[in-house]
Amino acid sequence: MGELRGSDLAAVRSQLGREPTTPFTVVARCADGHPLVIRNDPMDARGLPFPTLFWLTCPEAVRAVSRLESEGAIGELNARAERDEPFADALTRAHEAYARERARGFPGADIHGGVGGTRTGVKCLHAHYAHHLAGGEDPVGAWTAERVEPIHPEREGRFAVVDQGTNSIRLLVVEPDGDGLRELARDMVITRIGEGVDRTGRIDPAALERTVAVLATYCRRARALHAERIRVAATAAVREAANRGDLERAVREHAGSELEVISGEREAELSFLGAARGLEAPAPFLVLDIGGGSTELVLGSERPEAAVSLQMGSVRLTERFVREDPPAERELEAMRVAVLGLLEEAELRVPVREARTLVAVAGTSTTVQAISLGLGRYDPEAIHRTRLSLPEAERVLAELAAMTTPERSALPVMAPGRGDVIVAGAVILVAVMRRFGFEGCVVSETDILDGLAFDALAARDG
Repeated sequence: MGELRGSDLAAVRSQLGREPTTPFTVVARCADGHPLVIRNDPMDARGLPFPTLFWLTCPEAVRAVSRLESEGAIGELNARAERDEPFADALTRAHEAYARERARGFPGADIHGGVGGTRTGVKCLHAHYAHHLAGGEDPVGAWTAERVEPIHPEREGRFAVVDQGTNSIRLLVVEPDGDGLRELARDMVITRIGEGVDRTGRIDPAALERTVAVLATYCRRARALHAERIRVAATAAVREAANRGDLERAVREHAGSELEVISGEREAELSFLGAARGLEAPAPFLVLDIGGGSTELVLGSERPEAAVSLQMGSVRLTERFVREDPPAERELEAMRVAVLGLLEEAELRVPVREARTLVAVAGTSTTVQAISLGLGRYDPEAIHRTRLSLPEAERVLAELAAMTTPERSALPVMAPGRGDVIVAGAVILVAVMRRFGFEGCVVSETDILDGLAFDALAARDG
């Protein structure tokens, strides 16, 4: 999926020397933060096919690849494809995978071809190199990388972290920069590995398959961006799954590391680390992390002091209580009762009323805030560390609860796959604010994913 910050629009406009003609997100960045590769929608603003799904935008990278093309590399590679059967087969698979990726979210778009809009041979090294950097298995892109990299000076110690949640899988690739981190890639895809786990205690094979496919792409992207190690951590759904060994094997195969199945309390600590670092607001903080399968509450100032993980989340509550679309009032009330019961227990374990600032993280809270702000598209820069009032959260919840899933999914700020569970997540958000007497909260784009990265940096330096 990638991300799109408000500043990226101006940056890409400057890189291209014109206005972009199709919506896009950023899937990879250079170390100074400017876009390296963008992912275009398969259709442009006029509704016409756009052949280049992954576009190399960094001017230095474009010039380096252009030099290769000027030396006759395309002809050389096409000749190789005619005589080297394994290379030709790998190239064909790259075109097929590119076409499938083009069709993700755009059914039928795969008919417009593979890399650069062609189905055979090599048409454009820039497109193949961008595909490689985005995580594609592309022999031409890998060949190009060997000859043009490094594009910019690189610091040692690049690494990646993957947060395997109940609803989504997320990637962060970073480069150490003193006691901080420079971001090279941030991505999120909703694959819902926790679908049905609350009922069956097992990961569904189809959910595992779609999750592992994204994991494999993430790991290839991390390595293409020169990550030296990849850390993969899993939370609620995987904690509860009897057959999590299948995912563990996939992580060993693709990431080359062991899957970390973290406890609810550890999940809370990492969320606090990601959310509270550098936060200028009255302490102590109460960090609220609403996930798909669990919700964490953690209290602290400079570090976590008390935490609890609750068996409620947007996916879990939806599967347990919602049968109608839009949800019936009795279903909404059943969710509220269940949430309030768990919050009563939480208050016995965490002195939540000592907190002076509620910090809400993860997709439910950021999406509710995006709707509250009236954003025409999801912009993390416009959302990060802004204030969401209780009345606004209640208003957005009421609006979402009155919509059908297709109507919610059509909202421009709604991530694909979140529309059917956002109401349950918003019920949790509002219930926490009401129960613990908060008139508003700070909404943070940084959370457990960033906490995993800061934790890994500290372990390296420690």
